[in-house]
Amino acid sequence: MAYSLDLRKRVVDYVENGGGITKAAALFKVGRATIYRWLGREDLRATKVEHRERKIDS
Repeated sequence: MAYSLDLRKRVVDYVENGGGITKAAALFKVGRATIYRWLGREDLRATKVEHRERKIDS
């Protein structure tokens, strides 16, 4: 399940206003790698995968 847009914005605002990434990860219970990923994106909305390749043939 995706994180809410509100949570994403709060985490990014916290880090951009001087909070540490490790502290934000503990405070909001989000992985550090996830926060780094959000900081590198312009649009924080969840992405929708249109078609995913299956590993097993049906």
